Amino acid sequence: MNEEIKWTQNTMRKVNGRGVSTELFSKSEIDKAMDFHRTFPDYLPTPLRQLKKLAKNLGVGGIYVKDESYRFGLNAFKALGGSYAIGRYLAQRLNKDISELPFDVLTSPEVKEQLGDITFATTTDGNHGRGIAWTARQLRQKSVVYMPKGSSQYRLDKIREEGAEAEITDMNYDDAVRMTAVEAEKHGWVIVQDTSWEGYEEIPTWIMQGYGTMSAEALEQLNSLGIEKPTHIFVQAGVGALAGSVQGYFASLFKEDRPKTVIVEANQADCLYKSALAADEKPRIVGGAMATVMAGLACGEPNLIGWNILRDYSDMFVSSPDWVAARGMRVLASPLHGDPKVISGESGAVTAGLLSSILLDEDFREAREALGLNEDSQILIFNTEGNTDPYKWRSIVWDGELPSTGR
Repeated sequence: MNEEIKWTQNTMRKVNGRGVSTELFSKSEIDKAMDFHRTFPDYLPTPLRQLKKLAKNLGVGGIYVKDESYRFGLNAFKALGGSYAIGRYLAQRLNKDISELPFDVLTSPEVKEQLGDITFATTTDGNHGRGIAWTARQLRQKSVVYMPKGSSQYRLDKIREEGAEAEITDMNYDDAVRMTAVEAEKHGWVIVQDTSWEGYEEIPTWIMQGYGTMSAEALEQLNSLGIEKPTHIFVQAGVGALAGSVQGYFASLFKEDRPKTVIVEANQADCLYKSALAADEKPRIVGGAMATVMAGLACGEPNLIGWNILRDYSDMFVSSPDWVAARGMRVLASPLHGDPKVISGESGAVTAGLLSSILLDEDFREAREALGLNEDSQILIFNTEGNTDPYKWRSIVWDGELPSTGR
């Protein structure tokens, strides 16, 4: 018997402007990040895939997938945050505004001479670390990357190909983050992490603002299709930095008229879902191995900046078993005739799997009604990664690992 999807409505949601400020994710702040990314030679907006046949099959108005498998040739969205945070950090070191440091200036010999040698350090399941290593290599700087126990050898190899010193540790993600912070302090490295703790908020904020490029592009693309805004957003969460960025941006833009947002976690690392269940506004922590196939979501301690935003503005929190991600991978890779194919990894596909389950399964009638999902709904989801571990992708999509039958 497969594990069940669990969901809870957010009873802590604030109304009438009483929530935490979303000013950090205002249009002007996110435009600043997008302007920076546009100076990169490899920059192109990633595609927004419209799944018309799937939407009709599931009984909604539209389903749109922001496909981050095309981002910078790195097969995942993460470099948006790492590159912007490093750019902001270097701008601070140079006493300049980020707008004065487009890519060609930032990578120039003159700037390198001013900065000297810097080592950027991070903990990652793969995608974030590859983005940090890629950015450091572009800047002719060094990077050190630690990965949690059980990480993919393929992802480790890809990080090393970008020039990083990288290794898989014997710790879970959150413990590896703590170890990285200790090592960074000892060696004088700059830690670039999208989780935050007391005294470490600035760089995580910049990372979250960098992620905002993805949301801003998606909204522009929806507008070009004649859609003012999505009615619903389903977004995955590990520490909650990406989800907080998405939520913060849309809440800042649309205030009380913002899209209804569903936050989706792996059930073995569902710290935000457990925080929502407790409903006392305090974040909860999940420990242990967190041995989910959704490696990018295997984080048990919330980013506090993200949690505050998700607590005040999100509508629903969902704890998803691994089969939901596997289902999403198959739904996207084997589309209904006429829909585009999307290659999505485990963490990237969980929202597609959840959406198809919620809309088809009679057990979720109450959840559908709570969200107001109907034939007029225009739903935005994010494919945050492609097949970043192609061996696991083939095992799931080709060979049937983690079937979604027997619920």
